[in-house]
Amino acid sequence: MEIAIFSSTPYERRYLDEANANGHHRLNFFEVPLTAESAGLAVGYPAVCIFVNDRADAQVLEALQQGGTRLVALRCTGFNNVDLEAAARLGMNVVRVVDYSPNSVAEHAVALLLAINRKIHRAYNRTRDSNYSLDGLIGFDLTGKTVAVVGTGKIGRVFAKIMLGFGCEVIGYDPVPSREFEALGTRYAAPGEIGERADVISLHCPLTPATHHIINAETLSRAKPGALLINTSRGALIDTKAVIEALKTGQLGGVAIDVYEQEANLFFRDLSSVVIADDLIQRLVSFPNVIVTGHQAFLTREALTTICERTLQSATAFEQGQTLENEIKAP
Repeated sequence: MEIAIFSSTPYERRYLDEANANGHHRLNFFEVPLTAESAGLAVGYPAVCIFVNDRADAQVLEALQQGGTRLVALRCTGFNNVDLEAAARLGMNVVRVVDYSPNSVAEHAVALLLAINRKIHRAYNRTRDSNYSLDGLIGFDLTGKTVAVVGTGKIGRVFAKIMLGFGCEVIGYDPVPSREFEALGTRYAAPGEIGERADVISLHCPLTPATHHIINAETLSRAKPGALLINTSRGALIDTKAVIEALKTGQLGGVAIDVYEQEANLFFRDLSSVVIADDLIQRLVSFPNVIVTGHQAFLTREALTTICERTLQSATAFEQGQTLENEIKAP
């Protein structure tokens, strides 16, 4: 089956080609993201494969359906960029990669936490300039600190387990409690406890209408002064303007994010020689106690292998009329 792959990168092509070593599918790579303007590239393709910042709203899906596309395959877990109701109305199937490597994302969250706490990014820049001063590089021991895990699915549980290994007290929040989370030796927070006690808040929940800007001016005002905020999930979980104000006042001690609510116009491309017009991201990265990585938490060999293999497995199942195990539908 012919598959149009949008937002493709050189490193992904290698893993997709390896997953398609038997040549069962014909993969056609497009570097451009899927938008209303680029949807015409998929005319004649029964399947399209998209990533986190590709658009699959009603307008785009209608254009794809008119061009013959019947399957939308997300090579990621999140699906907030797909209009599932429109897909159902148009008779299109949507699949995703449910579980590729919770370790990759959780470990990156830990790396961000360690880096922002111990000022690794600042020390790295200093020593490259032969500046070995330690002024301004003081962090704190993680042992004995309270870490709040917002979203206790697979990734959140792996992150919690690692934090327990550091000797932290781990508390969680999730509208759907997990026995597996509590079995680790953690517990769910009482109302208001995360704001009062958490030294670290790490986000591991999907982006839904209920979680949009779950970190906002109100929640930040109730946060423990000096708390660290980590986000490796979806950018719009955070109200960036509110976070900037909390950084300016010192309410937040530091922020480390791998995602950004307006990242679609920035991430996955080299803009080093371009004037970036996004004032929010420019303001954010100007703080010495902020680290931003470009949505790379998933980027391990193991995760890429699994993502590509399962994406093509779903395409094969669709082509052969089999049950789509990783299909997602509108509620």
